Amino acid sequence: MAAERPNKPARPAKDNASQGGPERIQKLLARAGIGSRREIEGWMEAGRLLVNGQPVAPGQKATVEDRFELDGKRLEVSGAAEVMRRVLIYNKPEGEVTTRKDPEGRPTVFDRLPRLKEHRWISIGRLDINTTGLVLFTTDGELANRLMHPSNQIDREYAVRIFGEVDDAMIERLLQGVLLEDGMAKFTDISPAGGSGINRWFHVTLLEGRNREVRRLWESQGVRVSRLKRVRYGPIFLPSRLTVGKWEELDQRAVDTLSRTVGLEAVEIPQKTPNEKAAHDRQRRKSPGRSGKKTPGNKWAVSDTKPAKPAGRAPRPERARSKTPRG
Repeated sequence: MAAERPNKPARPAKDNASQGGPERIQKLLARAGIGSRREIEGWMEAGRLLVNGQPVAPGQKATVEDRFELDGKRLEVSGAAEVMRRVLIYNKPEGEVTTRKDPEGRPTVFDRLPRLKEHRWISIGRLDINTTGLVLFTTDGELANRLMHPSNQIDREYAVRIFGEVDDAMIERLLQGVLLEDGMAKFTDISPAGGSGINRWFHVTLLEGRNREVRRLWESQGVRVSRLKRVRYGPIFLPSRLTVGKWEELDQRAVDTLSRTVGLEAVEIPQKTPNEKAAHDRQRRKSPGRSGKKTPGNKWAVSDTKPAKPAGRAPRPERARSKTPRG
């Protein structure tokens, strides 16, 4: 889908640090789209990343003139001189893992994404293999890092089907906080979303993305999650037209909204060449679950403001009308 330009063109963003001297390696590589800061720090700790043939030391700085290697393969970091910020939304099916390569040979969320020549897609957060729904990808490692960092309080909303009896006391406990094996956790909002008896749907919101946190919170109350789907990440909602296994690229307005949410300046989305556009269109047509019918409208549901930090139970942001998932 072609990107829409705002009335006032966004400015390409150049990072002064990249031209003024050395900077922290994880920041430089993230800006080049090599990976998120967290991912890069993992490579450094594991000894997989070399700079000028030497292992990286904690806090080490470098420039785009240095030679970077990951697992013996040369990394191209010239893109760090200028930010390239593109964002995809993807409707993840069950059975895919949110990792670039899986040692067990399972399909990954990256398998269906459009290929890039000089950058690569970075996933913003993860979903476990049995969770479906919204996954964001970007070429900008700094955007990915800020959207995932707990200090920025970016909320995630899920549609969840619960098998078991849910009463008001249980909901209140989940809103107040529950001690899990990795610390206290809670939902900032829980709203009924249909169903009856021991099979009920809820929309839940939380401000962090710990491993299987939604499932573990409900399981701590003696009930079971039978379906789980992420429907929102920050200001970006999963549009109903985006069928399972399909991706779309966010337009300029939506990317700018996402950037402002974490305090980043707008960056103009680069235009695709005719060959790139044709290749991406072919790949989208191959994606399973593509519907031949057009749904009216082609806008993403976005909010122009960062959700406020909750004090106790937080109000849910206004969202597009959608049907409760079935199944």
